[in-house]
Amino acid sequence: MIQSLLFGKRLLLSEIPILEHHLPHPHIQSQPGIQLINGRETCIRCGNDDRMLFAKHICARCGKTCSYCRHCLQLGKVSSCQPLYHWTGPPIERPVQSNSLHWKGALTLSQKAASDSVIEAIKNQQKLLVWAVCGAGKTEVLFRGLEAAFAQGKRVLLSTPRTDVVKELSPRLQQSFPHTHIETLYGGRKEKKTGAQLVLSTTHQAMRFYRAFDVVIIDEVDAFPYSYDQRLQHAVRQAQKPNATTIYLSATPSKDLLKMPDLTLIKIPKRYHGFRLPVPRFQWCGNWQKQLQKKKLPPVLITWLQTNKPLLLFVPSLQTLQLISSLLQLYQIKHLAVHAKEPNRHRYVEAFRNGNVRLMVTTTILERGVTFADVQVAVFGAEDPIFEESALVQIAGRAGRKKEAPTGDVVYFHYGVSQEMKRARTHIQHMNKEGGFL
Repeated sequence: MIQSLLFGKRLLLSEIPILEHHLPHPHIQSQPGIQLINGRETCIRCGNDDRMLFAKHICARCGKTCSYCRHCLQLGKVSSCQPLYHWTGPPIERPVQSNSLHWKGALTLSQKAASDSVIEAIKNQQKLLVWAVCGAGKTEVLFRGLEAAFAQGKRVLLSTPRTDVVKELSPRLQQSFPHTHIETLYGGRKEKKTGAQLVLSTTHQAMRFYRAFDVVIIDEVDAFPYSYDQRLQHAVRQAQKPNATTIYLSATPSKDLLKMPDLTLIKIPKRYHGFRLPVPRFQWCGNWQKQLQKKKLPPVLITWLQTNKPLLLFVPSLQTLQLISSLLQLYQIKHLAVHAKEPNRHRYVEAFRNGNVRLMVTTTILERGVTFADVQVAVFGAEDPIFEESALVQIAGRAGRKKEAPTGDVVYFHYGVSQEMKRARTHIQHMNKEGGFL
């Protein structure tokens, strides 16, 4: 019982109160949750050593003044007097699963080459980057590799920065591997399994694990917050066993990732249906900020909104979203507004996907990991600094993803063309050139 709860994890006593009845135990080791490393307080769970992300309080547990880590507080308070516990005894034996994959689809030649590289990386414990254009079908590229890993009794972590992506992937993996023990972890999810063969999680949830996985797959490796947060990257590294296979998936890999030592690279430069990526067009819309302040929408935007197809409109900030949403109500244009703190976000996304509403206005929260049929995409205020090259490429990648509707309009509404806009368009044109055309 204790072995299954602790193996491959580092947990607080508050997370498993039953543990107190088993201490001391020859196979359970503890270590301080916060330690001094190179003269700096460091959280052992998440790797945080930023002084600004620690706080002090009079501790109810020890009665003294304790430091605690604010960076990973949502997973339970790691403090100076509270140790983390992990299992040091015999490992849990993983079942060997033959023919675990129940997916009947077919791969394109590019997908097949990438799939073979995934299998090879798992076999030889390599680092692999799968650079796949948006809509290339990179999830399906993983299937044969996962099947090979399970056939060897290996345990796999598939982690991604965004909760929306986890929710999108979970049912697809459950359907493709119906007899595999799969655990899905993200903030707010109450159901918890133990000892799963495949763990699908946000990168935040990966902080709970310690030397648990033979294979670690990081989807959307370039996405915020993982790409900017060294502590999340530390957490994923801590979750993998020594010499584990690491597979990175991205449509817009960073220069730092491409320079990583001992990294094997495989590209999928075309979508699974063989059509080109939609190339964004630039549309000047005037001083949109002043127009919004005067309670007006730019005429070119109003014209675009009259398109008789599903429309996905990205805006640079929550404030802009609220202004546009109120104006759309004045114009009597039915829509839904989605942002990170919207409690009904996932319900709204499903309503849009099911065709219950034609227009959805969103912040960058939906720039990746979601698929809608025949959607037309626009970025309003595309010159805003929030829209970096990777974000603009990902947003453009929402259009034309379905085989039944492989094309779509992508427009960047702007008050001046930014370098990031130019880079995004060049990036897409380059991938189209590499991928050719059916």
